[in-house]
Amino acid sequence: MTRREFILAGLGLIGAASAGGVYSYVHRPKFGELPSGERLRRMQASPHYHWDHFENLVPVPVMSEDEGEHENRLVATWKFLFGDKKGLVPDNPLPSAKTNLLALPREQDAVVWLGHSSFYVQLGGHRILIDPVFSSYASPLWFINRAFAGSNVYTAEDFPEIDVLAMSHDHWDHLDYPTVMALKSRVHQVVCPLGVGAYFEQWGFDVNRIHEEDWDTEIKLSDTLSVHILPSQHFSGRFLKQNPTLWCGMAFITPQRSLYYTGDGGYGEHFKAIGKKFGGFDCVLAENGQYNLAWHPIHMLPEETAKAAEDVGAKFVIPAHNSKFALARHPWQEPMAKLQAVSKGKSYQMLTPEIGALVRFDRMETFSSWWQKA
Repeated sequence: MTRREFILAGLGLIGAASAGGVYSYVHRPKFGELPSGERLRRMQASPHYHWDHFENLVPVPVMSEDEGEHENRLVATWKFLFGDKKGLVPDNPLPSAKTNLLALPREQDAVVWLGHSSFYVQLGGHRILIDPVFSSYASPLWFINRAFAGSNVYTAEDFPEIDVLAMSHDHWDHLDYPTVMALKSRVHQVVCPLGVGAYFEQWGFDVNRIHEEDWDTEIKLSDTLSVHILPSQHFSGRFLKQNPTLWCGMAFITPQRSLYYTGDGGYGEHFKAIGKKFGGFDCVLAENGQYNLAWHPIHMLPEETAKAAEDVGAKFVIPAHNSKFALARHPWQEPMAKLQAVSKGKSYQMLTPEIGALVRFDRMETFSSWWQKA
């Protein structure tokens, strides 16, 4: 089931009064508009753009009814909206260890997990914010994808000036309009894959500070920081049209450090190619959560996350895409527990910071299995 179908089902259930009402609702700024003009021409020149949409390196289905519980999309949609949430959501607020980011020395290379796929990163004196979502819902509708209690630790006011706002794709649990607008005055540069820059331009960001590129493209932001837009196996779209903009992973490279963010996506041979290209990474922020056999081509299972981490040559792995929203039907603790189990004896070390905890590159610490106590 695609995010588009979730939203369409939700719109029908809340009873949008008329076609005019639906039209008015979906033309609110948070939905954005499809790319056009020179931006669209750049997209059309990409080898990954076909007719009117982007495609993965290898064709894969977003959802297969031949796997998982063999349920059709209508049943899956109903379960998502109205199914029993027991076990999918924590019984108690999640623990956190909120780091004072305003007091963190700029020269300290560090990572702070902000919940789900949001990260604050400092590398080589550069402040980087990845896929920030501080809203209570990862959806345009108030009753879908509510954040777990205790998972929203930070607001825009907690951040210093952001040198780079990095966006992997346009799904609601990654590109959040209220968060982006609250951060707008703090953001110096935006980095994103092809087409995603259209949202930022529509939302009033300086077009000269928006850097959007195709897969396997380097964006050199300074003499000491390069951001590489890299392939992932996923999809995009905020409403009716699927795959109108590109999705990606990203590598952040400084003279001393290297960090790779997988973005959302299923397992594929692109991980081995990325590992070969960069020769490994000091730290990998790896997707691990919101999976299901029915859609595992576009979201990795924990065993695949572990394999991808080894493929790219990770020294340390911090799991992402879990512990904030129940976007799948697995128990909320399962992604962390399973990845921890399959990571034993691997070539990398799995780090398990609580939301808001500081992970320092110069002094890697051991973190507890905090989800067992939540």
